[in-house]
Amino acid sequence: MSRAGLMVLQDRLAQRDCLLLDGALATELEARGFDLADPLWSARVLLEAPQAIARLHLDYLQAGADIITTSSYQASFEGFARRGLDRLQAARLMQLSVDLALQARQRFMAGQPEGATAPLVAASVGPYGAMLADGSEYRGDYGLSVTQLMDFHRPRLAVLAASGADLLACETIPCPQEAEALARLLQQEFPATPAWISFSCRDAEHVWQGERLADCMAMLDAVPQVVALGVNCTDPLLLEALLGQTASVTSRPLLAYPNSGEHWDTEQHCWQGSASVAGFVALAQRWRAAGARLIGGCCRTGPAHIAALRASFVANDG
Repeated sequence: MSRAGLMVLQDRLAQRDCLLLDGALATELEARGFDLADPLWSARVLLEAPQAIARLHLDYLQAGADIITTSSYQASFEGFARRGLDRLQAARLMQLSVDLALQARQRFMAGQPEGATAPLVAASVGPYGAMLADGSEYRGDYGLSVTQLMDFHRPRLAVLAASGADLLACETIPCPQEAEALARLLQQEFPATPAWISFSCRDAEHVWQGERLADCMAMLDAVPQVVALGVNCTDPLLLEALLGQTASVTSRPLLAYPNSGEHWDTEQHCWQGSASVAGFVALAQRWRAAGARLIGGCCRTGPAHIAALRASFVANDG
C-alpha cells in the first residue's frame, strides 16, 4: 500500500463531512439464526456459512454504509489452532473474511451509476482478549508486556495488511498497552498500512482497564498510520461525553460506533434492556455535533440502524 493508500480515509472525508460505518456482524448473524456460542464467535461462520457473511455485508452497503468491516475480529492463529487448524488454514480464513467483503462491494457496485465512489473495506483486528474468549477485552489487565502483545498481533496484521482491504480497524481495545503495541507494529513493520484504533470504555472518561481515554488517544496522535481514533462497543449514552473530552487531544477524525443500548448480562448470558433505532439515531446526531466524523454501530445494531442513520444524515444535510 502506497502513501496514497494512507490517505484513503482523509480523501473520503474531504468529500463528505461524515462517513457511515456498518453495524454488528456477530449479533446480527445471531439474529438471523446462527449459533455463535463458540470461542470463535463470528469467525465460526467463516468456517460454516461464509456466504451468510457476504450477504450481511451487502445488506449494510444497501442500507447506506460507506465502510464495511470484515468478520476477522475473532480470527486469530491461536483461536483457529484450538479448532485444529494449522497456520496456513488460519491465514486462508482471515483472507476469506476480506474476500467476502470485497465480493459484497463488487456486487453492490454493479448496481450503482457509472463513476460512483466505491465503499471502503476495513479489516477488523480484535483485541488480545477476544482470542481468550473469556471477556478479557472488557477488563484489560492482560499481564502481558507491549512486546508480547506485538508478538501476538504481528502475524495477523501481516495477513490482513496484504489482504486487499483498504485499511485496518483495530477495535474494542481496552488498554493503552495494546494500543501502543499496535501503533508500534504499524510504524515499524507496516508503515504503508492505514488503520483506525478504537477503544472500548467503561464510563464517560475511562477505557476498560482504567486509564483516561483522552490520554490513550493523545499517545497515538503522532502516529501517521493511525488515520482515525474513537470508541466502539460501549454504552451509547457515554459517547457524547467521551467524544467531548477527546476532540481537543487529537487531530485525527473521530469514530463513534457504540452498542445499541442493550446490556449483556454476564450471569444469564443474554442481552437485557431495550433500545430503539430511533433513539440510537437521535444520539448519533449528538455524536456528530460532538465531532464524530465516522459513525456506525456495534453489538445489537443492524442494517435498520444504518439505513435510519443514512436517512437522518441526508435529511439534516439538506
